[in-house]
Amino acid sequence: MRYIALIDGEAGAYGVTIPDLPGCTAMGATVEEALAAAVDAMRDWAEVVEEDGGAIPAPRPAGALRADPDVAEALAEGAMLATVAMVRVSGRPTKANLSLDSGVLATLDAEAKRAGLTRSAMVEAMTKRLAAGNL
Repeated sequence: MRYIALIDGEAGAYGVTIPDLPGCTAMGATVEEALAAAVDAMRDWAEVVEEDGGAIPAPRPAGALRADPDVAEALAEGAMLATVAMVRVSGRPTKANLSLDSGVLATLDAEAKRAGLTRSAMVEAMTKRLAAGNL
């Protein structure tokens, strides 16, 4: 699921809030760092809510969110909107058979090696960056 996030701040100090997940916030020195932190914050927020017996609310459509007085006020004060995917980590590795172009696979392997990661860890890292809109 993708949630709409509000981003505010200035260079060196950005904050992200997820209006549909009350109390879910993240920070970063750049917008990209703040959005990446939001992916982790959303996962942690959802785990705590579920541990307490609560349910994770569905994201509202953009139009409904813009009609929310608190969101409208934040936007009027200069906040920006972004979408962030909720990435749930189950802790259970699952084998996946992927078909990729041989040149793409070679590049993936080279980049993973350069980063000191396995192919699987590289795909996971790229997915998390994509969820935060940073790919």
